[in-house]
Amino acid sequence: MSDTTQQPEAEQESAVQTRKAVRRGGGDPATRGRTTIADGVVEKIAGMAARDVLGVHAMGSGLSRTFGAVRDRVPGGSKSVTRGVKAEVGEVQTALDLEIVVDYGVAIADVARAVRENVVAAVERMTGLEVVEVNIAVSDVKLPEEEDDDVEPRIQ
Repeated sequence: MSDTTQQPEAEQESAVQTRKAVRRGGGDPATRGRTTIADGVVEKIAGMAARDVLGVHAMGSGLSRTFGAVRDRVPGGSKSVTRGVKAEVGEVQTALDLEIVVDYGVAIADVARAVRENVVAAVERMTGLEVVEVNIAVSDVKLPEEEDDDVEPRIQ
């Protein structure tokens, strides 16, 4: 009985250990390569986070909201979540400028603080970038009796 196909257990173990010890590519796979995040991605995240805050009526100036309302009504057009948001994105940090319209009666300082907190949390969680500043410009107050620019006209 010739047993040439089987190796002693010690030899089999060392062969397995040798195969495990071989490393390819030089390090943790998560550190190989670079990830870049476009300004538009950060702007979308920030725009969605800002709109989630109670007291924020709309984003952008009156002119940009008017053009946006027209663009939204065009077939195939989509609602711009980046309206009123500008981001500058670096390799590890980002800075944001937001222009908001608040509802009448809300404490603007409280709304601005809540927007800042929500935007920073969302952008840092989703992108891993450090948010160094969130500048907020309140461009208008939505009065209760004002007609809403973003509401589509009723068909009669």
